[in-house]
Amino acid sequence: MTLQVFGHKSPDTDSTGSPLIWAWYLNEIKGVDAEAVLLGEPNTEAAFVVEKWGFDKPAIKTEFASGTQAVIVDTNNPAELPANINELDVLAIIDHHKLVGGLETKGPIDITVRPLACTATIMYDLMGDDAAKMPDNIKGLVLSCILSDTLEFRSPTTTDVDKALAEKLAAELNIDLSAYAAEMFAAKSDVSAFSDAELIRMDSKEYAVDGVKFRVSVLETTAPDIPLNRKASLMETYATVQAEDGVDQVLLFVVDILKEEATLLVPNDVVKGVAEKSFGATVDGDSVVLPGVMSRKKQIIPNLKV
Repeated sequence: MTLQVFGHKSPDTDSTGSPLIWAWYLNEIKGVDAEAVLLGEPNTEAAFVVEKWGFDKPAIKTEFASGTQAVIVDTNNPAELPANINELDVLAIIDHHKLVGGLETKGPIDITVRPLACTATIMYDLMGDDAAKMPDNIKGLVLSCILSDTLEFRSPTTTDVDKALAEKLAAELNIDLSAYAAEMFAAKSDVSAFSDAELIRMDSKEYAVDGVKFRVSVLETTAPDIPLNRKASLMETYATVQAEDGVDQVLLFVVDILKEEATLLVPNDVVKGVAEKSFGATVDGDSVVLPGVMSRKKQIIPNLKV
């Protein structure tokens, strides 16, 4: 049985690249039959990165047979994983998010959760001396994951470890780091072809706060006017997403990578209260700018209040 390596639903660059990286390591270094798979369509940046470095897009799988061996990367949250995740034979978890709880395994497993900006950074360290055996396309994936998750070192989640590794890999690949990051962010910003519901779910996680279920969505972009010009229709679509996904409210943050700020859409009094209580914002209208807010993991989720 081929071991399955996957990240979270709504896969971003780290949750697309890291399964490919770890599957390479298991296959080529450890001699384990492993396959990288995705739990949904990758976002536009992740799709660009996969093509850029010469990979086929991993197969998308939403259902797994009971007992399937798996390694989970870039999450430990059951809400972001297959519905029957506790029926799978999970062998390891590699992650950089807070522990959520709710996973049950068949036996003791390897768990690595570190306060770094990127799962791929953790993987590089876990490989030890074997990391030197990485071909250029795998190095390119690691570099891409770091640049994406740190927003080219702008995010407060960035650590010296992440930055040093990115700079090392860029030098080895003879890549202009800033120019490549700009290419990635341009790909991420090209969202005009997506429906409102697809935009809301594109980079999205479910979190409950004081009994209220939120879909917390982030659009990181160098062209914020593209989604913000669709503000009215996006907020109209919230009701559909809430009903289909079983959540109470949608929080959509449009993160301007270059200005280093987020705009939160405010469709109702509940979200207005969240903005005021969570971020000390003064809300006047159907959106509010939150200066310096860049990271869902470090600045948004930990501060949410209702």
